[in-house]
Amino acid sequence: MPKHASKRSARKPRTESEETVVSFKAHKFERDKFERERTKPPLAPLNRKQAEYIHALRHNPQVLVMGPAGTGKTWIAATYAADLYRKGAISKIILTRPNVPCGRTLGFFPGTLEEKFQPWAAPIVEALQERLGKGVYDIAFKRGDIEMAPFEVARGRSWKNAFVLLDEAQNTTVGEIKMFLTRIGEGCLTVINGDVGQSDLGEASGLSKMIDLIGLHGLPVPIVEFTLDDIVRSDLCAMWARAFEAPAPLAAE
Repeated sequence: MPKHASKRSARKPRTESEETVVSFKAHKFERDKFERERTKPPLAPLNRKQAEYIHALRHNPQVLVMGPAGTGKTWIAATYAADLYRKGAISKIILTRPNVPCGRTLGFFPGTLEEKFQPWAAPIVEALQERLGKGVYDIAFKRGDIEMAPFEVARGRSWKNAFVLLDEAQNTTVGEIKMFLTRIGEGCLTVINGDVGQSDLGEASGLSKMIDLIGLHGLPVPIVEFTLDDIVRSDLCAMWARAFEAPAPLAAE
């Protein structure tokens, strides 16, 4: 008989208590590995304005944030929402936006209303997946803890104990922004994100009305306004944003 075969046959089987210890150690290793993979560094600002934004999120139940593309407005909101969800501080993340995508409506796309909404939620979804991990995100989405709520289905609803992000708020009408703001229940953190200068509406913007009401009544809603100097996406993004905002040169006489 080969030597290695005799050694295997002579090895004592593990007792029940030894099997329990081995199983516990394996479980602890997997759990610690999962915690290391899921532990993310704290949300850190890249400039003074981002620091102001994060401070506002931490100390207010409702924040209005404005400014050009590439400043991190949406990414910070989604990342902060993911951190709250992971800690158990909120039970749901609600993503919504008005359906005014440069003149086209959701009806041009196949699928249910929620499926039509998903392409426009992609930047937020990517930030959530990056922070939570795709597996955790997929489970939360299937359970309904992460919800995409098009404006068509928001009327008549109310949200509680949730992080609610309204993106592209400049494309809400006055009636729509009123409807949205009166959906917010107890335990919610709400972020209204938009850029008044990029409205695609042919009428008064609900975001402009909201800003006016905050000033008129002294409402305790901080307004964080980013500028072209706060763009962090890339130098190319900043270059083009400045080019489009720059006044046209005067024609030579």
